[in-house]
Amino acid sequence: MPPLDRDTRRERAQNLWASLERKHTPLAKAAVLDTAPQVEVEQIGGLAAAKEEVLTYACAATNPEVYARWGTFPPSGLLLIGRTGVGKTLLAGALATRSGTSFLRIDVPRLVVEVVHRGGQVGELLEGWSQTLAEMPPVTVFFEELEFVRAEEIGSRRPDLPVGPIMDFLLDLVDRAIAIEHTLVVGSTAHPDTLRTAFLTSGRFERLVEVNPIHPDDIVEALRIHQLAAEKRAGRRLFDAIDWRAVVSRYQEPSTGEWIRVLHATLRRKARCEASGEDEGPVTTADLETEVERLRATRRHLAPPGGGIYL
Repeated sequence: MPPLDRDTRRERAQNLWASLERKHTPLAKAAVLDTAPQVEVEQIGGLAAAKEEVLTYACAATNPEVYARWGTFPPSGLLLIGRTGVGKTLLAGALATRSGTSFLRIDVPRLVVEVVHRGGQVGELLEGWSQTLAEMPPVTVFFEELEFVRAEEIGSRRPDLPVGPIMDFLLDLVDRAIAIEHTLVVGSTAHPDTLRTAFLTSGRFERLVEVNPIHPDDIVEALRIHQLAAEKRAGRRLFDAIDWRAVVSRYQEPSTGEWIRVLHATLRRKARCEASGEDEGPVTTADLETEVERLRATRRHLAPPGGGIYL
């Protein structure tokens, strides 16, 4: 049988996944399938070592014969380690883009809550999961936030969850994904210091990848990428001569993701003022620093995020 063309592969993947979602509500609530991911490695600022790991793993799909020529084989899975907002999801999406696969993102804490609340049918869900992945065209499966007990998405620490049965379920889910030859498997955690070692055993997440931006260089690179992208969308210059390094160096707390949200919050404020009839010039350093201070003031009212030891 001749190989399917790209559009046919995407349609087949979408149809198969939609059928599984209809049968199993937890997956419908906690998973998102993107059949045409468009996250290029070049769009991610900094993180040189982590991007190199992603490109190496992509060879498992794009050039599998290269591993054989070097007498080795790809790891069964990658585990991305880093605090919230540093780019773990972007890296997983870039892997899917580079390898030409669909991108299946599993929100592990949400999945855990859905399975616990709905109960039953776990065996059927696992069987459907295996069968669907086996029938789908190549896919990158991203298990987001494996340390589900501490995940902020379900209210930080959750000692009330039945950890043993949940671990059995998740490990089975991961093992079944890894068992599919044409599937790439990636996990992530913001809490590696408490992640259960069962995820790290041979045949699961064998390769640990630290995602830890270098301050301020990696953040500055990411901001410049987003500055250029915004100006390209607008078709005009939007920023004054910003000394990004000086701005970022003043603040240690925000993650890369938070800095990017600061950039867009500043642009939105400019847009609102223009809509109100005000004469707005390009974004200045002072505009950005004002928005950072707003972020810092807001964060003071929130509980501090959980820490982590990044290996």
